[in-house]
Amino acid sequence: MKKLYQAVLFVLLCCLTPLVANAQSFRVQCPTSTITHPNAANNNSEPAYTAPTNVNGAIKCQQISGGDGYSTMGDGTQTYMFSFGPLSGLSKIANGQPGTDFPSEFNVPSPSALLPGAPATMATPSSGTSVPIGFGYNGAVGLTADLDAIADGKCVAPCLDGHVDPRPIIDVGVLNGNIPAPLFAIDEDDEFFLTLTNVGMIMRPDLFEQHTVHFHGYPNASTFYDGVPDASVAINIGGSFTYYYLAPDAGTYFWHCHITPPEHLQMGMVGQIYVRPRQDRVALGGDLYASLQQQELDNRTKCDSTQDILCSNPLPAINTAATAASTVVNGGHSGGYAYNDGDGSTYYDVEYPIQIHGFDPSFHFVGMTFNPEQFADMKDKYFLLNGRSYPDTVTTGPLATQSADGKMHFSQPLPSIINIPAGKKALLRISDLDVTEYQTLASLGIPMTVIGYNAKLLRDQAGNNLYYNTNSITLAGGESLDVILDATDTTRYPSGSVFYLYTPNLDHLSNDAENFGGLMTEVRIN
Repeated sequence: MKKLYQAVLFVLLCCLTPLVANAQSFRVQCPTSTITHPNAANNNSEPAYTAPTNVNGAIKCQQISGGDGYSTMGDGTQTYMFSFGPLSGLSKIANGQPGTDFPSEFNVPSPSALLPGAPATMATPSSGTSVPIGFGYNGAVGLTADLDAIADGKCVAPCLDGHVDPRPIIDVGVLNGNIPAPLFAIDEDDEFFLTLTNVGMIMRPDLFEQHTVHFHGYPNASTFYDGVPDASVAINIGGSFTYYYLAPDAGTYFWHCHITPPEHLQMGMVGQIYVRPRQDRVALGGDLYASLQQQELDNRTKCDSTQDILCSNPLPAINTAATAASTVVNGGHSGGYAYNDGDGSTYYDVEYPIQIHGFDPSFHFVGMTFNPEQFADMKDKYFLLNGRSYPDTVTTGPLATQSADGKMHFSQPLPSIINIPAGKKALLRISDLDVTEYQTLASLGIPMTVIGYNAKLLRDQAGNNLYYNTNSITLAGGESLDVILDATDTTRYPSGSVFYLYTPNLDHLSNDAENFGGLMTEVRIN
């Protein structure tokens, strides 16, 4: 009788497996045109900014997974995470770049060669570091032709209407969590379509956890897309949901899952987003003051008494006659501005997102082993810059971790070394998503000029810049700062010199019980 029961159970499970796969409601969404951007030909690049019109900005898309994974701490310890992972822009993210795509990049049929752990499984070691080799796919994982719609005459091949094959999504998304979560980068006036696909937490099959994306501090007018589950939607395992944002204000923001936030943030479901200003798209040599005057004719960013808003970027008190120095080619930046400053004062040559976070190893251990989580006793002992603690912070290329599936995964793809070309400036987009600690970063040798706080330009309503120079900044969880490192004096900062960005909190310069780790990285002039 027992053998008969086992046989029946096996047959039942075999029958249920395809039903579960068919029941998955995975979809992606990346339109080539919208009401705001009606001309598809204009939506795959950033047009020059001249005045408020409907052709400003572009359409951007990205797909991410919600699930779990493993990362490697600076002392070699493998740590379990609840985490987000990339399901588009795989090659970009593996190379430390934002995974955000134009529709022409996103809407590309998914290759059949994708394997669990891709692209880490398609990489070879080089100088002790795993790097992507011969992998260039940045489209939506799983995107495929809707054969039923073609057969019914509802669309014509290739018929990429958001229909996806769940197999590659599961292959790539399961146990593929990143810390930090995949990076988003958009430009003002862009329409951003972000698809979250919940692939489940394989190491915790007892948890039927929903996930959301909450853009912390982001000026989004729609509660429906805010990601707070009691006021919007939450995504179940086996489902997808596409968030929509119209990017209105430049600055450095961050995002996280808003399901039981203390738990999911501590476990690793945190990421960064930054919005580049319209000023980046002013034609080379264009008048920045006049450009900002034009922007203030746009009702979303207007600065006068007729608008019931606090002006986020008033005209500078003094017209410096500065002209645009940034050049943008198809979304790739060669220099840029942190904000619409009108005077060129926030110009930078290279930019680096720096996300501060911390892990409590005990909390992560009980999170993996089905034990009660002690929230009141939560105490971080690993301190991370872009998901890495020293000495991994000065390792180039993505960090790979062998997960419970036996595959290598790019768990920490975002580097934290700061390379500044000699005689140039770097913008550091620093955010803190730590759950338990205040964090301090000090710059040893190159003073930091703080130009923005919580995605707002430091300028009063009279137009006076309130920037300040300092050698250290302190952030609480949920705060961000924009900082310029100015290495234009080649006498003081010659090529080949190395400086340090580190925490003066000595107990945060450690990896759990191991000293000489934690929050420290190098600033290299080259």
